[in-house]
Amino acid sequence: MLGNTTLFEFLGSGRLVAGHRPWPRYLLDERAWRELINQLAVSDWTLLGLWADGSEVHAAFRDEDTADIAVASLATQDRRFPSLAGVRPSAIRLERAIHDLFGLFADGSADTRPWLDHGRWPISAPLAIVRGIPSRAPVVYPFLPVEGESLHQIPVGPVHAGVIEPGHFRFTCAGETVVRLEERLGYAHKGIEGLMAGKTLAEGARLAGRISGDSTVAYAIAFARAAEAATATELPPRIHWVRALLAELERVANHILDLGAICNDAAFSFMLAQSTVLREKVLRANELCFGHRLLMDKVIPGGVTADVTREGASILRGLVKELRKRVRRMGVLYDDMPSLQDRTVGTGVVQASLAHRFGAGGFVGRAASQGGDARKVPGYPPYDDLDFEIPVHPEGDVNARIWVRIEEIQASLGLIEQILEKMPGGPLTKPIPTRGGEGMALVEGFRGDILLWLRLSEVGRVVRCHPRDPSWFQWPLLEAAIEGNIVADFPLCNKSFNCSYSGVDL
Repeated sequence: MLGNTTLFEFLGSGRLVAGHRPWPRYLLDERAWRELINQLAVSDWTLLGLWADGSEVHAAFRDEDTADIAVASLATQDRRFPSLAGVRPSAIRLERAIHDLFGLFADGSADTRPWLDHGRWPISAPLAIVRGIPSRAPVVYPFLPVEGESLHQIPVGPVHAGVIEPGHFRFTCAGETVVRLEERLGYAHKGIEGLMAGKTLAEGARLAGRISGDSTVAYAIAFARAAEAATATELPPRIHWVRALLAELERVANHILDLGAICNDAAFSFMLAQSTVLREKVLRANELCFGHRLLMDKVIPGGVTADVTREGASILRGLVKELRKRVRRMGVLYDDMPSLQDRTVGTGVVQASLAHRFGAGGFVGRAASQGGDARKVPGYPPYDDLDFEIPVHPEGDVNARIWVRIEEIQASLGLIEQILEKMPGGPLTKPIPTRGGEGMALVEGFRGDILLWLRLSEVGRVVRCHPRDPSWFQWPLLEAAIEGNIVADFPLCNKSFNCSYSGVDL
């Protein structure tokens, strides 16, 4: 079957699982799973997510030729499954997390070190059917070896200066040049997937909105859409439009702050001062219009908890007018600073081929020629009724990631205007029926596409929830981007990625 086989043609040989929406899920046996690995070696199928559920593993894919999406599942034998990492390196850390949480081992993986489990949990494999005994001592983490003359290492973190989440970075350097960077995360592990089990939809939505606080709207929309898919619930149109408005406000606030923070790490603090003021204007408008600066808990399964009033629409139109002018000026200012661009142009380059191989989305992917955006493909309402462009740059450096942000801000401001102009009337909520089912959602957050998979019991409670942050596929690219750069450029590269620690420390 190798060659031009489509994703649906290949997975169609498996058993279709009933009640999985909106995309199909197929149960494969181990022989078919191994054939899947062979097919991945010759097919352009992007790995969207990999997670476990009891003794099963599930992998979501998108066929880049047809844009079809499907999930492949395998019931493991002896708690082992063939690794996907050899043909999809983006699976490596996800397989390590599966082992830590579920005790399932990926046969053939090049990296079997723990990822989330630092040896301090009261039990091991906490989500496994049969939990393990606790570690007797903290894990001694073996960083990858590096050979060469006159090399030295610089350990950074997990505690950092300022208010920032914990993460450890191990630099191996030749003088000031970085030869290898390796990350170790997991310090912010919260047990989100375990906490989700048994929750009502309302409780689950609150948890989802706190997985990564700067993406609270995007995660809440992903959870809500997965719940609505699982229960086959169709919503009144106005709900989708209000959700999109909240999502674009969240995107604008984050991109504006990132723009200033990146420039600040290149010693241009004036830009950070300007962007901080503008972000504060967005947050104050959020508070005035919707009752919360970060828009937390405004999206719920079956609807939204806030509406756009006539006064609120007027406030937002005024905000858009001011931001469009100020952000344009910031772009001109950045473009007129040769000393600033000397730090950003050609720094921290991500090759387009590597970004494609890892399925990286968001500004990291779009700055390296990858034009994917979940609002377009697979798409979801109301974006099919809105006009907007996805900015794509080929250079893959810090400068490109800055320009993607600037252009996305302007695109989002245009979307906010269109939403306010075209928003239909109608109710803001619809009851979710109490029934079981499985649902999956892909939602575009400001970092990229968020995947959320959900299984509900017949009484409407969460049986299993897996959220996949875009940072799972972006953190590894930071390690590649910093190689050959100097140590002093790491803060600049790191901020231009702005990956989420919390989103991958589930």
